[in-house]
Amino acid sequence: MTLQFVKLTEPNDTIVEAFNRWENDPKLVPFTRPSKNQEELEQPKEVTLEGLEKRLSDHDVFLIYQDDKLIGEMNYMVNPSHLYKNDEKTAWIGINIGEQEGRGKGVGYDAILYIEEQIKNAGINRVELGVFEFNEQAHKLYQKLGYKEITRISDLTYWDGKMWCDIRMEKYL
Repeated sequence: MTLQFVKLTEPNDTIVEAFNRWENDPKLVPFTRPSKNQEELEQPKEVTLEGLEKRLSDHDVFLIYQDDKLIGEMNYMVNPSHLYKNDEKTAWIGINIGEQEGRGKGVGYDAILYIEEQIKNAGINRVELGVFEFNEQAHKLYQKLGYKEITRISDLTYWDGKMWCDIRMEKYL
């Protein structure tokens, strides 16, 4: 298995199509965006070329390729308003292994190491992230990579008939 990480600079229709597939996959939605209730959880989200271009103004986005096939994306933004700790120069990261064949093979581990290196090269030494408490696999991955829990934000997202916490974690690079 060959992994490649490519910084997204010029989105195209193929990339927009992949993002739309991932953003609306019922198996992924509960893990990638908070929802207040079942209706919001099922609400489709449209990714457009213009929206993705706009996103690049405040996010560094990296595409994840496995054996030349686009399987996911990861991104970071600097000092967003939703940080728990507003330390100077903090990166907030997100990752989505959108294609099933990319999951459970260590892709997330390699992707996080890669994006941490990009963040470090940008002169940023702290990373913060949120992981929903039911996402035990991701939580274990972040712990394995040295992330430490700093707080839990109760009742942040709805899934499987109830509200769940968002576990906020940090790591100094």
